[in-house]
Amino acid sequence: MVKHVFLTGPPGVGKTTLVQKACDVMVSSGVSVEGFYTQEVREGRRRVGFDVVTVTGQRGHLSRVREKSVASRGGREYTVGQYVVDVPSFENLVLPLFRNLNSSCSSNRQVFIIDEVGKMELFSQAFIWSVRQTLDSPVFSVLGTIPLPSGKPLGFMEEIRTRTDVTVFTVTKENRDVILTEIVSALKDCLKQSA
Repeated sequence: MVKHVFLTGPPGVGKTTLVQKACDVMVSSGVSVEGFYTQEVREGRRRVGFDVVTVTGQRGHLSRVREKSVASRGGREYTVGQYVVDVPSFENLVLPLFRNLNSSCSSNRQVFIIDEVGKMELFSQAFIWSVRQTLDSPVFSVLGTIPLPSGKPLGFMEEIRTRTDVTVFTVTKENRDVILTEIVSALKDCLKQSA
């Protein structure tokens, strides 16, 4: 039985935009939606990092280019390409979303947005644990994003991709303007199956 929907595709193809549109459709049909998005941070035309933004509008740093990053706190510095990942900032904003979600369990199915499960986010073991708990919960359907497989597979992303209760849609430039209906339909089916 499929309970969760994940989108994959190349960077910049429109996965986050589709998640936000699907979220709007679900909210307008009376479904409770919680979670977070990842958004680019730009200075002029230059991308300088990424922020995490909750569906209620709270914002926190995920990463910044090295010269714009938060000073090292004496611990290990986590990097992905030119970006320094601010794991404490990410965890301070995102982990309470999972805790609040699990403490507000109700009999009604809810959609939890996880955009995204990627290299930067996977520096947090607490995040990985929280995502697993949410995927295993009988109360929540997850709408999330994962990167396309490239090079050495990252264990947790592959774990999600191959779960029997997950449907994965590949977003391309050719289908991104027409795939929203399929995504929303799959999410509604997930909610119906376990109602």
